[in-house]
Amino acid sequence: MDRRARERLLDIFNAGLAAADPAAAVRRHLRREGDRLVCGELSLSPTELRRVFVLGAGKASAVMAGAVEDLLGDCITGGWVNVKTGHGLPLRRVRVHEAAHPTPDESGERGAREIARLAREAREGDLVIFCISGGGSALLPLPVEGVTLADKQRLTGELLACGADIGEINCVRKHISQLKGGQLARLAHPARVLSLILSDVIGDPLGVIASGPTAPDPSTFADALAVLRKYGLEARAPAGVLAHLRAGAAGLRPETLKPEDPLFARVANVIIAGNALSVEACRRRAGRLGYRPLVLTTRLEGEAREAARVLTAIARNAIEHGDPVPPPACLICGGETTVTLRGRGRGGRNQEFALAAALAAPGVPGWALLAAGTDGTDGPTDAAGAFADGDTVARARALGIDPLAALADNDAYPFFDRLGDLLRTGPTGTNVMDLGLFLLDPALTAPPPAPPPALRVPGG
Repeated sequence: MDRRARERLLDIFNAGLAAADPAAAVRRHLRREGDRLVCGELSLSPTELRRVFVLGAGKASAVMAGAVEDLLGDCITGGWVNVKTGHGLPLRRVRVHEAAHPTPDESGERGAREIARLAREAREGDLVIFCISGGGSALLPLPVEGVTLADKQRLTGELLACGADIGEINCVRKHISQLKGGQLARLAHPARVLSLILSDVIGDPLGVIASGPTAPDPSTFADALAVLRKYGLEARAPAGVLAHLRAGAAGLRPETLKPEDPLFARVANVIIAGNALSVEACRRRAGRLGYRPLVLTTRLEGEAREAARVLTAIARNAIEHGDPVPPPACLICGGETTVTLRGRGRGGRNQEFALAAALAAPGVPGWALLAAGTDGTDGPTDAAGAFADGDTVARARALGIDPLAALADNDAYPFFDRLGDLLRTGPTGTNVMDLGLFLLDPALTAPPPAPPPALRVPGG
């Protein structure tokens, strides 16, 4: 790929990351005004606060908790946040605990028990600030009685592999959890609860982000069973899970908290940042770089390879016909696709998206793509995503790599690794889903001009 195209794509992507900085987002929403602590419609004076606890779960929760510490300092009695392994950082008043993601592990369960304990400790006059970000559902695993962590691990793996979307996965998770679906807020009652939420879900639905530990849940046990039936998992689900869901659907288990519950009068859920903010920052940066920016969607979802084919077709039309925007341009999309595992390879949804895009426009000049996760992680790999362009397929075949076979085997990671086209950022400290950037610029992606012929001197 042309070095300048890669650099400009990174420039635009980094603008999107900066807009989703969790610490800055916390500072925009939680502040002191005179002697009062203010966030949205919540306004509390120190005389109304006996103790302050800071709890949280998610890839960005440590950074968010750090921003709360900077504001409240020694006013914080204590706290605990569960983060993905490698995403931790040292804090003064809040314990940062690392655990596995996306499949929950024993470390996550230990941390979830500690979070539950501190929530139960809260009393009237206390404030519980809960920092929620993407990954919070897997990082808050506390199964109900009769369901083991191994059951939850197995079911999570099945749901991820079959291509279920995040709303469906979290519907099931909420109904086998002691904390999700508003139940953490129930543990903290009658303390006030303020949740600061960094959204990684399309449309920012409070009940879906991290499975809504402090939000109302309109879904039911019957809905969770319907998800298992939809993907053919009912007969394969762990016995404890199936027994609990069926008992709940029969009215023998307490439901998650519903919107009409009076408990929510003491709960404030505040979205502090999401994918749309990052997409807008990308749009502004692309414009400053001289490109015509066009936001295609902030609701990208569905199968990664299918979404890639559709969006690449739009990019080709823009290159060839100037519609919907003439080059030089930047097409921008945000959201989160899924991958149905058909093979045994390694990769992630953004790498698969990039590979499918390359196969949709092989040899077509004038375009370059970066598809990447804002958290720095794409699937079970160390890459955030990948770059692709019209030369990707030809370069791969020149190295003896079959791109069609790689896509069929869900093996995009080694494919792009051999080409040197993986993006590795490490943990970014944020998580607002994915960004897809199509740069349409024939001047950048054309092959360099051939050098002039050597001057031959007569008699030389």
